[in-house]
Order: sequence, then C-alpha cells, then structure tokens
Amino acid sequence: MTTATADVAIVGAGPTGLALAILLAQRGRSVVVLERWPAPYALPRAVHFDHEVARVLQATGISAELAGFTESAPIYEWRNASGEILLRFGREQEAGLSGWPDSNMSHQPRLEAALEGRARSFANVRVLRGHDVHVLHDAGDHVRLGARDAQGAALDVSARYAVGCDGANSTVRGAIGASFHDLGFAFDWLVVDVVPHETRVWSPLNWQLCDPVRPTTLVSGGPGRRRWEFMRLPDETIEELSDPDTAWKLLEAWDVRPANATLERHAVYTFRACWSDAWRRGRVLLAGDAAHLMPPFAGQGMCSGLRDALNISWKLDLVLAGLAGEALLDSYGSEREPHARATIDFSVALGRVICVADPREAAARDAQMIPAARATGLQTPGAAPKLGPGCYDASCAAAGSLFPQGRVQRGSRIGLFDDVVGGGFALVSTQGDPDRALSPEQRAFFKTLGGVTAHVSRDGALRDVDGTYQRWFEASSAAVALQRPDFAVFGTAAELGGAGALIDALCARITGR
Repeated sequence: MTTATADVAIVGAGPTGLALAILLAQRGRSVVVLERWPAPYALPRAVHFDHEVARVLQATGISAELAGFTESAPIYEWRNASGEILLRFGREQEAGLSGWPDSNMSHQPRLEAALEGRARSFANVRVLRGHDVHVLHDAGDHVRLGARDAQGAALDVSARYAVGCDGANSTVRGAIGASFHDLGFAFDWLVVDVVPHETRVWSPLNWQLCDPVRPTTLVSGGPGRRRWEFMRLPDETIEELSDPDTAWKLLEAWDVRPANATLERHAVYTFRACWSDAWRRGRVLLAGDAAHLMPPFAGQGMCSGLRDALNISWKLDLVLAGLAGEALLDSYGSEREPHARATIDFSVALGRVICVADPREAAARDAQMIPAARATGLQTPGAAPKLGPGCYDASCAAAGSLFPQGRVQRGSRIGLFDDVVGGGFALVSTQGDPDRALSPEQRAFFKTLGGVTAHVSRDGALRDVDGTYQRWFEASSAAVALQRPDFAVFGTAAELGGAGALIDALCARITGR
C-alpha cells in the first residue's frame, strides 16, 4: 500500500477542486487531489463565469491564459416566439465591479487544463488521477482517505482536512451523512455543443427563445463555439432526444448542418435545484456541485463552486497556521449556503420564464412581461447576493457584499489592484494611508495575515485610474474599508481613524479574543 500525507486532501479535480488546490498551495499548504477519472473530461460542460469569478481565476494566476478561450457577452436577451423581448439585461461597458466583464463565455476543457497546469506547477501539490476514493474517516485530529487506482493498487492518504469537490453524486457527501434539500424544480434538456466551420455573427451572443413549441437556449461556448439547449417536451423520451439525428434535426432551424458544423457533444441533462443540509462535518467540507446544484439559466453553477473554493481557502489556511480556531470554519457554510440558495432561487425564477410548454400559459407570461420589458429596457445586472452570517461586521451595511477591484497606477505600471498591490486582506481608503491609523500591535497582527494597506486616490502614488474606488466609497459613505481574501467587505468606517477598530474587530472574529 502506498501512503501520502497532506495538509488538505481534495476529492475531485474539476474547476472547484483545482482552484482550491492552487489557492491553498499559494499559501504554502500541502495538497493532494484525488480524481477518479484517469484523464480530464475532453468535452464542454460549463460555459459561463461572471466578473467576480474572473477575479477568482485571476487569484489563481491564470489571467494571461483566459483570453485564448474566453469571450465577453455583454447582453443577455429573452425573447418569445414572435421575437418580442421579455427580458434584456447586461451592460455595454466592458468592466464589471471586479474589473472584469460581467459575463464571460469560455471552453471548460481549456479552463480546466489551465487550472490543472497551474496546480501541477507547485511542488506542494500532487494531482493523482485515476484514484477512486472508497473510504473516508474523520479520526478527530486528521482525516484518512482510502483510494484505489485503475489497477486496484491501494493508496492511503492522511490529511488534516478534506474537501469534497466530487460533483452531484458526491462520495464525500455520502460519507459524512449529508443529503440534498431538493426544490423539485427539474426539467430534462438536450445540451448540444457545436463547432461551426465558418465564422458567424450571433447577435446577441447569448439569448433564450421562450417558445412553448420548443424552449431553447442559444449561447456562446467560448470563441468559435456555440451551444444550444433544447427542453424535452412531454411527449418525448430521453432515448429519442439522445439520438444524434435528433440533435441535427433541431439544429436545422438555425442553418446548422453536418456540412457546415461539427457536433462536438450532445447529452441530456436533468437540471435540478438542490443544496446540502451540511457543508461541514468535523474536518470534512463540501464544495461545488457536491454542496449545491442549480438550473443553468443564470450561468452560476461553476461560479458558485469557485466562490466556495475561495471562501474555504483563506479560512483553512488561518486554521492550519494556528491563527484561528476551528470555529472559523463554521462560517463557511453559514456564509455560503444563503448565498447559494439565493442564486438557486434566481436560477429557478429564470427557469420558470423559459420552461413553459403550454401555449396559453406562455401567452399569459408574454402579456405580463412584454410591457415591463418595453418600460425598463436594458437592465443592468443586480448586485450579487450578500453572504449569510459569518466572519464580518454585521452592523455595517456594506459588509458581506462584494468589494470592487479597479485599475490602479503605481509608477509606470497600470493594472488591476490585485496584480499591482496584492490580493488577500486589504485595508483601503481614498482619504489617506490607513496604515498610519494603526497601532503597532494592530499593524503586527494584520501583517501576520498577509494584509496590505492602500491609499487609492485620483492623483496620488497609487492612482485610481477610472475612479472606481472614489465612486464606491462615496456611495458607501465610508472613509476606509477592510476587504477579506474572498473580496467580501469585512466592514467599513466613516473616518480614517476607524481603521484600527476594523482590525480589532477582525482579530476578535478570527481568534475569538
């Protein structure tokens, strides 16, 4: 039997598991990733990530690679069978709150390849493919995992913590006795990925056809790729919908044929709306599809998993470093579950718009939505849900929401804040240097967390190139803000002198003192 030890064992090498491995490795933690499949899945699955998750990917160090397999999609339309607009949202400007486009369409195999390549570049990360976990035991002071490779050879892994990122049918979720809450909103859809042989302009790039004859999704699958999703009608079987000839017949309406396109993938999926009743038990945590499933209409499935990874990474790091007690890990589920549930609810609400196969019900929907769409026009994306109760100052209105990332200039260098100044904990002000408001003890504590302080102004040493920070601080009536490593606001203060109180509050939350 082969043995291995690590700070953290991760089960599952999808985007969530690989991102978590990278984020932990960058903090100096040793990681073993166990993946049952011997090779990466070569076909597309998730195709969308938002501005916040682009910032998460930026934090993993793969920003430079994203351009090769990602394109922005600023507008998202929902139309009825007559082509009338039911919903239209997005924004024309390029950058969202996190400094990246609000909506990004990508090719998941290339995204996973970039993440796995980055993970394997760390000496403190082992990615072990072809290892199926069949035993997971929380021993109190460590977790033991038993796995077998394709030849039946046994591997025993001892880790201080384990995270299940192993998908909807999670072995880890079953091992800790957790189960799904299911909203019962489930529909079968045929997902078809196509590579056109010639360049075609699709306007808008992403839209939904809310036609009761055949509800259909039409979106980018990343540069040079298109995706169609067709809802299964009541009189159809999954078997006939799974036939590739059915896919080609459905694509004919869009002038997509074997002569001008390649059918890359077709599969029937049952879209569900679920979340786990436990996100952590002892030294074992769940993330990604192991913790939640949602319909695809908001494009937030993979996004939610990457948010999980970022939330877990900094908290596990502090606990492993002895800077925080295990109680900090309880805030993972308390924060992420309400956020995920709000995202699921939004996805279901969108699903109720499109998943209508009854003509009379569709006509009633259209009669209600068309006048509203005409009155509102283009709607900007709403603010992301706030985190649930956890490690932040609940008395602060902005706490638990997303802190912006703008472009800054230091010397001759212009770039996004995380690249120029640094990610992680950040104490930021537009009214002066917040470091000067800290006592030596506060400064020393913040330094142990890897925290950075920054005075961002329109004409100072760290220039607010686009006015991103000036606008946010004015809207928030704040002089200083404390950002957590997952880009959530810990708290704000109305005066620069309140910076020290923010650090004291953070210390109390993390250490319990």
